[in-house]
Amino acid sequence: MDRFFKTSSPDWYVLLKENARKNREKPTEAEYVLWQYLRNKQLGVKFLRQHVVLDYIADFICLEKLLIVEVDGGYHQELEQKFHDEERTIRLESKGYKIIRYTNEQVLMDTEKVIENIKEHLN
Repeated sequence: MDRFFKTSSPDWYVLLKENARKNREKPTEAEYVLWQYLRNKQLGVKFLRQHVVLDYIADFICLEKLLIVEVDGGYHQELEQKFHDEERTIRLESKGYKIIRYTNEQVLMDTEKVIENIKEHLN
């Protein structure tokens, strides 16, 4: 059984694992840029990308610190998507996770500020 199974229920994990793998193969530009800073414990902790948690796929997660970093594209500004994002945040926070969100533009235009903010959340 997969070693990351513990972050999701068995029924959801199997279904979402393949989607997560596909997402890792084709990241958005902003996800790619941010991953270059998060990978290989560059911030002192291990991050995983496109990781199944509950019945969601987190863009980036540090299991050690229970920190989830989401990179949101423009559709996250739509009312229905905002509702789903809020619901997702509430469910994940109820399990002890801290969720921080950045827009694609923030990651691409102010990368250093995003990295500094993530460091603050890690400490």
